[in-house]
Amino acid sequence: MSLGSTGSRVDRPIGVFDSGVGGLSVLNALRDTLPHERFVYFADTAHAPYGERGDPHVIDRTRDVTRYLVQAHRVKALVVACNTATAAAVHLVRTEHAALPVIGIEPALKPAVAASRTGRVGVLATRGTLGSSKFRALHASLAGQVEFVLQPCDGLAAAIEANDTAAIAALCRDYMGALGTFGTAPGEIDTVVLGCTHYPFVTDVLRADAPPSVRFVETGEPVARQTRQLLATAGQLRASGPGHVGVWTSGAADALDAAATRWLREPAAAARRADVPLHLTA
Repeated sequence: MSLGSTGSRVDRPIGVFDSGVGGLSVLNALRDTLPHERFVYFADTAHAPYGERGDPHVIDRTRDVTRYLVQAHRVKALVVACNTATAAAVHLVRTEHAALPVIGIEPALKPAVAASRTGRVGVLATRGTLGSSKFRALHASLAGQVEFVLQPCDGLAAAIEANDTAAIAALCRDYMGALGTFGTAPGEIDTVVLGCTHYPFVTDVLRADAPPSVRFVETGEPVARQTRQLLATAGQLRASGPGHVGVWTSGAADALDAAATRWLREPAAAARRADVPLHLTA
């Protein structure tokens, strides 16, 4: 029996979904902010990486995984902890599950504007995120406030998934180098947006190619605060009792187990595999 299949709605879990292990960075922030909640984390690793796939694939998988979390786990809210899935499909999920609080994620461009003193901000993200209409609209809405340098990071999410330290180091060095000059002088980059949920796990590697003054900005904490606010407004906060995390994947359970052990600040239940068939919408 899945978590939340019995009992009141307050005791149902919150679903957290990503194409792979990157959303574990968001889950850390959620657990810090909502320590009494139960969570079901789903990594769609059999169909990853989303950031290097087209929108039709991402839309189909996002809808399929949402249906799975609603039907199998009866989640009371859904956090789409993937920039690419949010950009491509969160509007469809909200329409199809109107009664479900759905929290998406987007690169932290607005916080970066507030943080930057030099007026130049680097953005590291997947090609799918940078090419999305949602990102382009966000980018355009901030035109003239700072200059953004956009850098697609092909292969970096996959290297993090595989924990390939050599590839991670090489890719981080290449992509940080491609951004340009870092520093505190006008026109130099003083703030870097981590525009994929995988990237916070390699912040230390990225920092090795920048001066200590450079600030790295991610979105886990704002997402956690928004989730808490929505649940509080709906009267659905779980205010007491132990928290819990169930971890599920469409890929290899042992690989997700290893990632959860490596990156979650608190332990989770052993990962399990769940078959979520692909239902093409086209």
